Amino acid sequence: QLLNKYCKFLPVKIQFGTNEETVRDKDGKVVKDKDDKDKKITTPNIINNTSPAWKKQPSKLKDDDYRNFYRELYPMNFEEPLFQIHLNVDYPFNLTGILYFPKLKNKVEVQKDKIQLYANQVFVTDSVEGIVPDFLTLLHGVLDSPDIPLNISRSYLQSDARVKQISGHITKKVADKLEKLFKKDRKDFESKWDDIKIFIDYGMISEDKFYDKALSFALLKNTEGEFFTFEEYAKKIAKSQTDKDKKVVHLYASSVDGQHSYIQAARNKGYDVIVMDSPLSSHLIAKLEQKMDNVTFARVDADSIDKLIDKDEKQSSKLSDKQQEALKPIIEGVIPKEKFSVVFESMSEKDAAISITQPEFSRRMKDMNELGGGGMMSMMGQMPEIYNLIVNSNHPFAGKLLKEKDKKKQKQLAKQATDLALLSQNMLKGEELTNFIERSMKLI
Repeated sequence: QLLNKYCKFLPVKIQFGTNEETVRDKDGKVVKDKDDKDKKITTPNIINNTSPAWKKQPSKLKDDDYRNFYRELYPMNFEEPLFQIHLNVDYPFNLTGILYFPKLKNKVEVQKDKIQLYANQVFVTDSVEGIVPDFLTLLHGVLDSPDIPLNISRSYLQSDARVKQISGHITKKVADKLEKLFKKDRKDFESKWDDIKIFIDYGMISEDKFYDKALSFALLKNTEGEFFTFEEYAKKIAKSQTDKDKKVVHLYASSVDGQHSYIQAARNKGYDVIVMDSPLSSHLIAKLEQKMDNVTFARVDADSIDKLIDKDEKQSSKLSDKQQEALKPIIEGVIPKEKFSVVFESMSEKDAAISITQPEFSRRMKDMNELGGGGMMSMMGQMPEIYNLIVNSNHPFAGKLLKEKDKKKQKQLAKQATDLALLSQNMLKGEELTNFIERSMKLI
């Protein structure tokens, strides 16, 4: 086991015992000895590969060679990598290796199959944190360099000039490879996007140099399944989704099915919605808003659509202020007031009678805290969740509810409407869901 771990690719052959092999002729038939028995020969049992793929010239290797070497590295991984990068540098430092892109399936997790670090084909470690940027640890493969100092602490490694140079070169090579793949066959790149976007998101968040390069190949996918670069998408929505403060609002959904009604409301206004469902989306959005001028992101269920893209176009309300004051306690009487804040808004009659939104800032802070954060993010993550329950003062239901004289029926109508809003957000559960189903059956 020790020999296999540390000397698997040693440049000198290692014999561990012998093998007995049956002799065959050129036609594949077994050769017999003078006693008419199968002729056997004894051969040395060589346990290492002295010429691994990363030491060969890329021009000499085919895709099958790379795939076979991947299986040699990770014999228990039965999933094929998407593509690979072959590194071969001899100045100003020595670095060879092959990095593979696995299918990451939209999640950040501790990798079972890690990048293996070698020095002159001798295994050193598979803990490369501090040697390569964190986002690159999501990749698989091999790095071989005699120029990486080994017998020092991780903290010293991170400040070592040579290690920084090597790390920067690997980052650049990875970005160059992704850009090349994008330009060579965009359709193929788009087909792989869902499997690599978590890696690109992570890189854009954590490494500014990678961020700058990634703007040319990182993609946004809308709810129609269309792909755009950031520049292409900004041009697409610039005219229709610029608010009164001259900010271009990028509407996004984290779940196409779960937020369908909100997406539809945006579409009804002629707006486009992108899908941002990565666990890193909140962090990426914060980075994009920091880096880009006059750009903001808003999830479609963060507020009413007219407030998400505020064009300073006021719509009159069919309910007076006095009528709204009378209706408010009726709504508040059927919901937990500590969790919901009732808000009246003048929207189109075609919009939902009652909808539930969660403010973008507080929800985003909570998402970022769940992935890991401190300070204000941690504090926000521990605060109770607060939602806005928006009553459309122009929907016929609002007037109907207010005019209902039967108090019991009025309460039932209010409860049914708020439960429908909760159901649309997957927030109606347990006993409340059972009661809703029973009440609905009685109304049929």
